[in-house]
Amino acid sequence: MDELDYRIVDQLQRDGRATQLELSRSVGLSQPAVAERIRKLEERGVITGYTARVDATKLGKDITAFIGVSIEHPKHFEGFAKKVLALPDVLEAHRVAGQDSYILKVKTANTRTLDTLLVETLRTIPGVTRTNTTIVLSTLKEDTHVRVLPEQLKGA
Repeated sequence: MDELDYRIVDQLQRDGRATQLELSRSVGLSQPAVAERIRKLEERGVITGYTARVDATKLGKDITAFIGVSIEHPKHFEGFAKKVLALPDVLEAHRVAGQDSYILKVKTANTRTLDTLLVETLRTIPGVTRTNTTIVLSTLKEDTHVRVLPEQLKGA
């Protein structure tokens, strides 16, 4: 990736609805050149998709929680992953080092639906030995923008 690719990625993260013409003006390339760079960035998996950011509370998802999940043995990881990937309230799932095996970020309607997710779903998955839930009271920052470092913009 060169400086122009980083600038295109940075701008698309800030405004995923930016037109190729707007991007071309911003980075000083023709529209076809920007289109080709975007296509290559998508093919290489640098750009993985496009989405609208929404206010979850306005969609009835009033609870955000982080759930640490301990799995008794790595042989259960694949089965756990399959189950978790099918859960619509789980927005993120990360295998981690430390006390927990996985950390899940969930957005759900209320404490009742969170309890159901914990007791009837997660804790019934083979291999799950423990969950530890932290409920978010307020959010200071929640972003999806991956910072492009200044040295990357200079072509380093």
